Amino acid sequence: MSGESDKFERGSEIISELGWGDDPLPRIGAADREFWKLSVEHLFGEIWSRPGLELRDRELITLATLIATNQQEGMKPHFAAALKLGFTPEQLREVVIHVMHYAGWPAGTHGIVALAEAVKDAEKAKASGEGK
Repeated sequence: MSGESDKFERGSEIISELGWGDDPLPRIGAADREFWKLSVEHLFGEIWSRPGLELRDRELITLATLIATNQQEGMKPHFAAALKLGFTPEQLREVVIHVMHYAGWPAGTHGIVALAEAVKDAEKAKASGEGK
């Protein structure tokens, strides 16, 4: 069972690089720890850690997908992760504007609001010494 342990460790490292801590969505872990463990092992330990794309590339793809599919709850933590990975608010704004023209205005509206909230939270964290 060492393979699963390795996947969980790799997944946990990716989650840490994204700046999410041990349980970025505590509701998932509280609802079902095994589901959370599977998510860490498979999504982050296998998919996000595959060779061929950098972490920043994967974050950009994920954000575009979340915006395009109007997954409002997922946008804000991924915008926060993108900021942590070095994207600027201006670059992320361009992602929202670009995706909006393919996915629709409502998706872009929710995306730009989520981005503004993530930027505001990052600025607060930085001011209080929690950020970089």
